[in-house]
Amino acid sequence: MYDDDLYDDGHDARHADGRLRVGLWWRLADFAWPYRRSIAALAGFAVLTAAADVSFPLITRGLIDSIAEQGSDAALWPWALAYAGVTLLLCGSIGGFVYLGGRIRTHIAHDIRQAAFKNVQQLSFAFFDRRPVGWLMARMTSDCERLSNVFAWGILDLVWGVSVMIGAVIAMAFMSPQLMLVVVAIVPLLALASARFKRRILTTARDVRRSNAMITASFNESVTGVLTTRAFNREEDNHARFGVLADNMHDASVRNLLHSALYLPVVLTLASIAMGLALALGGIQLAGGLITAGTLVAFLTYARHFFDPVEQLASLFAELQMAQASAERVLSLVDAVPEVRDRPDVAARAAGRPTAAPQRIERIEFDDVAFAYGSGIPVLQDIDLTLERDRITAMVGHTGSGKSTLASLLCRYYDPVRGEVRVDGTDYRELPLTAWQARLGVVLQTPHVFSGTIRENVRYGRLDASDAEVDAALEAVGAMKFVHGLPGGADFDVGEAGGRLSSGQKQLVSLARVMLADPDVVILDEATSSIDSETEFRIQRAMRTLFAGRIALVIAHRLSTIRDADEIVVLDGGRIIERGDHANLLDAEGAYASLYQAQRATDAARAGDWVQVRAEPA
Repeated sequence: MYDDDLYDDGHDARHADGRLRVGLWWRLADFAWPYRRSIAALAGFAVLTAAADVSFPLITRGLIDSIAEQGSDAALWPWALAYAGVTLLLCGSIGGFVYLGGRIRTHIAHDIRQAAFKNVQQLSFAFFDRRPVGWLMARMTSDCERLSNVFAWGILDLVWGVSVMIGAVIAMAFMSPQLMLVVVAIVPLLALASARFKRRILTTARDVRRSNAMITASFNESVTGVLTTRAFNREEDNHARFGVLADNMHDASVRNLLHSALYLPVVLTLASIAMGLALALGGIQLAGGLITAGTLVAFLTYARHFFDPVEQLASLFAELQMAQASAERVLSLVDAVPEVRDRPDVAARAAGRPTAAPQRIERIEFDDVAFAYGSGIPVLQDIDLTLERDRITAMVGHTGSGKSTLASLLCRYYDPVRGEVRVDGTDYRELPLTAWQARLGVVLQTPHVFSGTIRENVRYGRLDASDAEVDAALEAVGAMKFVHGLPGGADFDVGEAGGRLSSGQKQLVSLARVMLADPDVVILDEATSSIDSETEFRIQRAMRTLFAGRIALVIAHRLSTIRDADEIVVLDGGRIIERGDHANLLDAEGAYASLYQAQRATDAARAGDWVQVRAEPA
């Protein structure tokens, strides 16, 4: 259902070369730096664990040689005490690194998610136009989790593995330099095997992460659109499309597991060869009296210890390859730059200032404004429009004429590709973005209501508002009639996305939120197109209160709701083709008059059909 080409970015996995990107991991190290002391302690526990692991064969060697030399007269208690002491050291170090590793993993995952979420809040609408919600969710959840695991347990495995290998090599060199060279000679073959497998593992890991993101996106859309799916009986189609994505995920996962499964046996085989050679040569030296039995046993144990970390590091390397795929995706979210943002000089001027200027806005002018989405055809062209305080400006036009796009430009969700939008004579790109958008109040055709109570949703417009101010806003927009009828009144829990409220009730809550925010500019984007006539009447009655003393822009679907607007602007094909008040536009008998008459005829026909249906016998 989703094509990753439509919303992937410069970190597209399919065009990566499979190399380990050191710069990427240095960038991620910024998230680990605040916990450097804990990481240093974790590394310390890893070294202690490695020291304990290296000590056990020495104790075994001493015990065997002591018994071989002294027989039943050998004193065993020193070795028992040494063994007990090393065991206690091992237990303490394991407990320490388990606690610290879990703590570091939790903190880093928290910080990465916080950074990603903070940046997501700043990104332009164009970013979300190309990326489904599920795609973002995959990066915030599974990708972040994988990265935090690698940081915590990866550091532990790396330090422990290197420490054990160094300790084992030193001990083997001390006991038998010739046997040590036999064991270490296998290392170049291991390096060659790693080089051959790492690119394949990373490439398939990226395929897995991309497929996971696409599955999450598809699942999210299927759940949110379940009513439409049921209404059109498209369950089987959805299942088939989801099955394709699941199959892709399955195939990518199998390929990744196959390469990992082949890599680890190669490591084990090489380790077994080294062990066999050491055993054979060590047996010859033991028979010749060159080494003791304890030394041979200890040496073979060290050879095993030498390759245990190699196997562990091989697994870590495979996991690191998969984590790099996650890192590329997460950092593309953390480091994404908003397309609409303050220029450096504007940001510098705004530093330390309040988010909104105290003066009221009197006038907004669109001067020869044009806009296009990306490199597509222009959506708006040659827009010249003036919005003034205490005046209601309405925009009408067929679907796709550019009404909502013009409102988005006013909100600066996008920047014009040509022309200027001036606020009291100043290009609004000279104003801090947050300061400008704080002066706006927007009511959408499909308002978003958050989970929680009605009071909490209204207070979203101004977080420090008192209960009395929230109630006053609800009263002003005529919402108190339905609020009083709900259990708990304004403290009624609306459910997820306001699912326990009707469309009209959610619209009234949205209007009350804007009323409480007290913006300079109010934008209603077809806010009455999906509600019943009674609620529409209440909203129209509240509009004068909402618009009083403000700049008002109304995008209208029902033309009957804008007859009292001071100016009506008609758009067609992204251009303004007519403007004037209701009466003048009707007298002109142009596009507006045609729209108005067509809508009246449609409403009359629907009313007649409804009366006829009601009159027919059951």
